Amino acid sequence: MSDVYLHPIALASGPQAEAGEHGPGAIRLGGSMAYASRFALVLREDGAVVDRHVFGLADAERVFETLGPIEEAEARRQWANLARVHPPIDAGERVIRLDQPQVMGVLNVTPDSFSDGGAFDGKEEEGRAHAAAMLEAGAAIIDIGGESTRPGAEATFETEEIERVVPAVRYCAAMGAAISIDSRRAGVIEQALAAGAHIANDVSALRYDPRSSEVVEAYECPVVLMHAPGSGENLHEGGEYRDVVTEVFDFLRHAREKAIAGGIAEERILLDPGIGFGKSLADNLALMNALPLFHALGSPLLVGVSRKRMIGALSNEEGPSDRLAGSIALAVKAMDAGVHVLRVHDVPETVQARNVWRGLRDAALTDFSQLPPLS
Repeated sequence: MSDVYLHPIALASGPQAEAGEHGPGAIRLGGSMAYASRFALVLREDGAVVDRHVFGLADAERVFETLGPIEEAEARRQWANLARVHPPIDAGERVIRLDQPQVMGVLNVTPDSFSDGGAFDGKEEEGRAHAAAMLEAGAAIIDIGGESTRPGAEATFETEEIERVVPAVRYCAAMGAAISIDSRRAGVIEQALAAGAHIANDVSALRYDPRSSEVVEAYECPVVLMHAPGSGENLHEGGEYRDVVTEVFDFLRHAREKAIAGGIAEERILLDPGIGFGKSLADNLALMNALPLFHALGSPLLVGVSRKRMIGALSNEEGPSDRLAGSIALAVKAMDAGVHVLRVHDVPETVQARNVWRGLRDAALTDFSQLPPLS
């Protein structure tokens, strides 16, 4: 039996761009504003590619029929997932639609954050003002974290993490914000949800703390499952890959299936490929270029690339605060791939980029409306 991977390899500005005598010629990826017109069906065995079919929308049925029964069933499942329209995220009184890219603003209440150097650790007024500014600028979600997950960061005790995040959750909840708690500890997630958070953002994909899955199930909250190679204290440990794209894909598929088997509703799961976590520059670039593939898993996609080290590595080794342009470039790349949620530090600039990007997409949906039909 071969492993199946259905890659969208040609993106289109809209269905009309590829219209022909057989119909639109492009499918909408994950209910987003991104469209794909050509695909590569890749079969792998023991990590090696054994077959590859490249085809357009009109030829999909013919390609699927050439496969063995198990591979065909998996290809059809992934094909259906590519075009799956995801329901909105339920965040209490807020409903977050996924038919356009949404911006998640980062609020780190740690003393050793790589991005802000502890600017909001224990500083409630500053944290409140920053959260309010992000909401005013257009952030759909505030993501609150009390543990630094950068390489080499010191371990944080659960009680300390709770003391950091719960006050921030409360003041963000008082603003009416949709809130996610960025933690891998069940006790922290539970206390944050009880204080008013709505989403669990677990960088360990519910592996670090066995009770986290139970907490998410009990609160019936949306959960983000992120790829990281390490399952212990060091999330970056073990980042050696034969093929990073398919290995991250397989990891997220397994994490998703395990969460569903554990009682978490399928529609409440989001997936994050974990850019920068135990991955080299080449690995991160490969994942960014392969983002459309991850729609085949059947869940909304979240990507966090803001201010990541890869930006400095590709430029002049600028520090985190000087990586805005690179962050925007990667955010646009993610939007082109149909990513549903962008986790960012620079909310106003990213929202502006998203709004301009959306304007281009909206225009593309009507650009071809006055053209005569193809003969």
